[in-house]
Amino acid sequence: MEGESKEKLASVSNLVTVFENSRIPGAASSVSKLEIEHHHPGCRSPPPAEPLKEPNLGETLRGSEPRMVSRRYLSSLKNKLSSGAWRKSCQPGTDPGPGTQEPEEKRIVQELLETEKAYVARLHLLDQVFFQELLREARSSKAFPEDVVRLIFSNISSIYQFHAQFFLPELQRRLDDWTATPRIGDVIQKLAPFLKMYSEYVKNFERAAELLATWTDKSAPFQEVITRIQSSEASGSLTLQHHMLEPVQRIPRYELLLKEYVQKLPAQAPDRADAQKALDMIFSAAQHSNAAISEMERLQDLWEVYQRLGLEGDIVDPSNTLLREGPVLKISFRRSDPMERYLFLFNNMLLYCIPKVIQVGAQFQVRTRIDVAGMKVRELTDAEFPHSFLVSGKQRTLELQARSQEEMISWMQACQAAIDQIEKRNETFKAAVQGPEGDAQEQELQSEELGLRAPQWVRDKMVTMCMRCREPFNALRRRRHHCRACGFVVCAKCSDYRAELKYDDNRPNRVCFHCYTFLTGNVLPEDREDRRRGILEKGSMTGSEQSLMCSFLQLVGDKWGKSSPRGWCVIPRDDPLVLYVYAAPQDMRAHTSIPLLGYQVTAGTQADPRVFQLQQSGQLYTFKAETEELRDRWVKAMERAASGWSPRGPKDGDLSD
Repeated sequence: MEGESKEKLASVSNLVTVFENSRIPGAASSVSKLEIEHHHPGCRSPPPAEPLKEPNLGETLRGSEPRMVSRRYLSSLKNKLSSGAWRKSCQPGTDPGPGTQEPEEKRIVQELLETEKAYVARLHLLDQVFFQELLREARSSKAFPEDVVRLIFSNISSIYQFHAQFFLPELQRRLDDWTATPRIGDVIQKLAPFLKMYSEYVKNFERAAELLATWTDKSAPFQEVITRIQSSEASGSLTLQHHMLEPVQRIPRYELLLKEYVQKLPAQAPDRADAQKALDMIFSAAQHSNAAISEMERLQDLWEVYQRLGLEGDIVDPSNTLLREGPVLKISFRRSDPMERYLFLFNNMLLYCIPKVIQVGAQFQVRTRIDVAGMKVRELTDAEFPHSFLVSGKQRTLELQARSQEEMISWMQACQAAIDQIEKRNETFKAAVQGPEGDAQEQELQSEELGLRAPQWVRDKMVTMCMRCREPFNALRRRRHHCRACGFVVCAKCSDYRAELKYDDNRPNRVCFHCYTFLTGNVLPEDREDRRRGILEKGSMTGSEQSLMCSFLQLVGDKWGKSSPRGWCVIPRDDPLVLYVYAAPQDMRAHTSIPLLGYQVTAGTQADPRVFQLQQSGQLYTFKAETEELRDRWVKAMERAASGWSPRGPKDGDLSD
């Protein structure tokens, strides 16, 4: 019993002696390996984390590169340490009698002291052996920079001095005087604020591990020093990287031991209030450590994203935060089928990317960067492309399609959250919050926004004629062009103008004559002035937005041609007794108008119940709806128009979708 008592009170100096001897080749160790690992007969120092266990140190050092600490291990470190699974219960070497059994709280303090001794010994090995030996080699051989060594070990010297000169001696003195002063809460309160310096060490840990692996492969003298120390008895057959993990794990262990200490204290114990306050301070230090690990994970994730994007200089910024990423479909204004694209949403920008076919290095090519500041997002109501939404920014406007309604809502919410966050930090931007159905008038930019933000381009197939002069397009003499200011589809004659657009860094762009006049203030020549509108020149876009009924209908019969084309049919609210038939939904001129007053409307036949007809004085028009429900609505609308009915209120009689 007397020998065990002496061993229990052995100071950390015995352990330090081993490390000092190990620095001199051939020196005899005065303390056995058993004393290092089991310096307390009933309480062992915590073993290293099992996922990093190496069976044979020599083979690892000679045959392969040092094993890296995986980021998955780091990300789970907070949960593993707080679970308490790392800690081995301390059983006393002998079973004392009932009269000599020590209080539970004192045994916890003894365990804290013994683990602190082992921890200080590990810090001594890191700072005074590994760190100093590598610095000495760097100065003498010049084989590797001193700055690399300092970056690897970060602020380990400050941590070692704090624990060896202040924390451990205070704990030792308090336990020696336990009978007179049975408390440690005041000691930990005084020293706990200094534990926040662990944040710097934890933040640097991932970078330190990378530098360690790089220079072990790169420099033979660097590897020789590490191999020699790792092979010594002082290192305990563990690698340098294992020892470097100890400071990362230490603060959560303080929290667990102190929490158990508070639980074991009697209700009226004089140390209870101080111990609880000390526990709160340790918890705060642990939060700093966890926050550092989270920040390290964020930077690692961000770096991986930048690598997938090719590390383009104008987007690499460590202050960015990735909010969402994923594939979407891009609705083309020329092609009928959408194209596969990929989005990266950060806190300050949206990257519109194309997946690379040959993914050597970068996986994506950035096509457009849209600043979140000034960006707008809204849902599109397009029967041809369900789950579609519009992202409108200063640099570009995109029509995108998600794979499901839930995915579309998730993208819109993520974009809107980023927009709201930017607006909170910068009050100079105008609020851009919209309802889920969007604003129909947003489709055409307000005049004060022309040139300031990229417009939504009208799709080619939505028009069959120039949206300015209303002349029909053809493949040879009148081709389609887009105005870069308003997004309208216009002919070459109507877009033969160039104006500087602010959203494109004031570069000259093709614009229509309306936008040219507004943006430049120049007066158009007389031959460019608008001529008087004809009876059929009633814009379909205006009609469909303010209509009693509108949809596509198949035009059946010889009157429409043998091909039975589809037509965009509209009964306008401001002209409720006339049916206008357009070739496309956004045409500015109808190709047919039918005054409905006096017409007889008949429903479909048994052969095809979706067909209905208009008949009067030998005139017969046959239509075919996509569904029977749509046919019934058209029949009702036409019967009311044929009887001379007109709406009185803004929503009176509205049968449109």
